[in-house]
Amino acid sequence: MMAWLTTFVAIFFAGMGLLALFDPARITAIFGTPTLSLEHRNEVRAVYGGFGLAVAAMLVVAMNDPALRAGALLALAASVAGMAAGRLVAALVERPTAFYPCWFYFVAETAMAVVLYQASRTP
Repeated sequence: MMAWLTTFVAIFFAGMGLLALFDPARITAIFGTPTLSLEHRNEVRAVYGGFGLAVAAMLVVAMNDPALRAGALLALAASVAGMAAGRLVAALVERPTAFYPCWFYFVAETAMAVVLYQASRTP
């Protein structure tokens, strides 16, 4: 079960990364910014694209290398938990008026962090 859930997290990050690399405005349109300058497109490609693909790659490596598995999964769990924590702080400061996108992604990131943490503890 944990392997399947970890694979789902890897697919999510790979999809996010590819979308950000090839169509960065689709990423920011989720948050109400459909038009981006060159600098913004570069930033989205780096942060969402590069990071997303790196996380997906590390998950694949971790799932296939027992020596790296626990540490890599724990580090990635902490990274995703950090994303959720940052979103929580932002929500407390800005007070979103709707569930989507803020709380939706907070729940998704929290769930993915829990999956990765549990996977890191599963032999």
